Amino acid sequence: MDLIRCTSCFQHSPTLIAPTFRHRTTPKPNLTTISNNHATVSTTRMVVKARGGGAAEAETALVDKPKVLKRFQVSDGHPAPFGATIQDGGVNFAIYSANATSATLCLIALSDLQQNRVTEQIPLDPLANKTGDVWHVFLKGNFKDMLYGYIFDGEFSPEIGHYYDSSRILLDPYAKAVISRGEFGALGPEDNCWPQMAGMVPTSEDQFDWEGDLPLRHPGRDLIIYEMHVRGYTRHESSGTKFPGTYCGVVEKLDHLKELGVNCIELMPCHEFNELEYYSYNSVLGDYKLNFWGYSTINYFSPMIRYSSSGIRSCGRDAINEFKYLVKEAHKRGIEVIMDVVFNHTAEGNEKGLSVSFRGVDNCVYYMLAPKGEYYNYSGCGNTFNCNHPVVRQFILDCLRYWVAEMHVDGFRFDLASIMTRSSSLWDSVNVYGDPLEGDLITTGTPLSNPPLIDMMSNDPVLHGVKLIAEAWDAGGLYQVGRFPHWGVWSEWNGKYRDIVRQFIKGTDGLSGAFAECLCGSPNLYQKGGGKPWNSVNFICAHDGFTLADLVTYNNKHNLANGEDNNDGESHNYSWNCGQEGEFASISVKKLRKRQMRNFFLCLMVSQVRLNHCYAHWIILSHGTTVTCIYVRSRHYN
Repeated sequence: MDLIRCTSCFQHSPTLIAPTFRHRTTPKPNLTTISNNHATVSTTRMVVKARGGGAAEAETALVDKPKVLKRFQVSDGHPAPFGATIQDGGVNFAIYSANATSATLCLIALSDLQQNRVTEQIPLDPLANKTGDVWHVFLKGNFKDMLYGYIFDGEFSPEIGHYYDSSRILLDPYAKAVISRGEFGALGPEDNCWPQMAGMVPTSEDQFDWEGDLPLRHPGRDLIIYEMHVRGYTRHESSGTKFPGTYCGVVEKLDHLKELGVNCIELMPCHEFNELEYYSYNSVLGDYKLNFWGYSTINYFSPMIRYSSSGIRSCGRDAINEFKYLVKEAHKRGIEVIMDVVFNHTAEGNEKGLSVSFRGVDNCVYYMLAPKGEYYNYSGCGNTFNCNHPVVRQFILDCLRYWVAEMHVDGFRFDLASIMTRSSSLWDSVNVYGDPLEGDLITTGTPLSNPPLIDMMSNDPVLHGVKLIAEAWDAGGLYQVGRFPHWGVWSEWNGKYRDIVRQFIKGTDGLSGAFAECLCGSPNLYQKGGGKPWNSVNFICAHDGFTLADLVTYNNKHNLANGEDNNDGESHNYSWNCGQEGEFASISVKKLRKRQMRNFFLCLMVSQVRLNHCYAHWIILSHGTTVTCIYVRSRHYN
């Protein structure tokens, strides 16, 4: 399969790359409770006599039962499934938190969210509303335009991994839509970059007509993948779309993609993220920096609400349906939809970061921690998702199943996927496999030959036939291209293909043999381990590093316009400027650049090798400044 990068929405080094550690101060929500329905607490003091005759005073809390809520009927609820789920004429709320000492469900009307107010608080009784490590409650009532979140209390001890703070209302990791601001790039109330967020409460009215939509199931070897940024693809007026920068805007351009021969689009992150995460003044351009790409997830179930033309209308239901509409219309044109997902880290950063969801719910479960509570940073973004922890890997599997079963997506590209092969915090064979292994000395972050998460994903019946693509490396130096555990179903972004093809076409000597291997499905990487040519996703340019135009225009990066002093972005691009640096060049140089770009396209297209056939190709390429004729006999391997 081949990957074509969307170049219409990118210019040279257009974005801000996240620093290794995030140092941010986050204003507390300062929400006001307007409900009188939460439990009342009184205290009494009693004397406890010890056997030795001494006495000590102890203070106990007497908690009255919650008063009958005017708007909702409350009962114990059930521990499964996680999240907010419609059941028996009401909604069941269930959330995992093993280390919290108390939990409170907060219901927030959409109008109250804008005013930083909580509509109802429902304290959960540890005896009635907790099963094992799962807190739960069942409500009946009118949930129109209603949102929810949780308050957890417990120990605040970063040195042992606990960050409980009863002043914060947290997102449910299983929330299906996250509501805060409605417009992309617009500040919240009082110019707040991190206004309070809340999850959508589902209702029986949540319906969508799929019109009989079914998976397309294109064979991997036939895919022509177009990498796309949903907002960047149509936000400029030149796109001529009615809804620029939105899911609907992409729908308006699907016929154009079909004409190009594209049969799969890979959407850069469409999970909820905060584009104002790095909001600061850029003195170079006189504007403000935004997190444009979105590789900094807040919630994995919610689509990016501000990519929707409807914004927060209907508490995100319209945004969910707009994403579904994009998938349905793509399928009508024979185009699959793959999502770029970021299960390697979240937006909560390191120990100096903020608590929005996972950190405040159960930090030492969701993140990979060192013995003194520090965050491992295999992602290069401050924290590392604890992927192979039993609770976390089930969360990831539930998320993937939701996007396949409910949203009809056709596959996933996993950013920094090698992190998903590393052992979790508190790793031991009993906790993972159920029995001890003699001499098991695996430490946190150790690469595993049979990672439980990858095993579960590869053999899950719901995910059968879904395309799973790994970016088989991470920021901690683990590079697994050609060696990623594949169970016969995974493909990989072939970074070695990219580097070899770039060097060969720009004129680097000694790469003819390696280049021939690239054209033949990289058997040097995949044949020995039982892989197939389609296990290699061939690409020359993607969102990281230079665009195709940059590749033939610059020898060095010039990332100055974004105000990062050229410190961001990939420095090793194997590029060649064809004789002159920059866009202003002679006519002869510009002609050579166009020829080089055509050479790259030709190479990418002929690298799509069919299985069980042997082909002979004569390929004429401009190799540097000379023309080279190469005979390639593609290998037949099973």
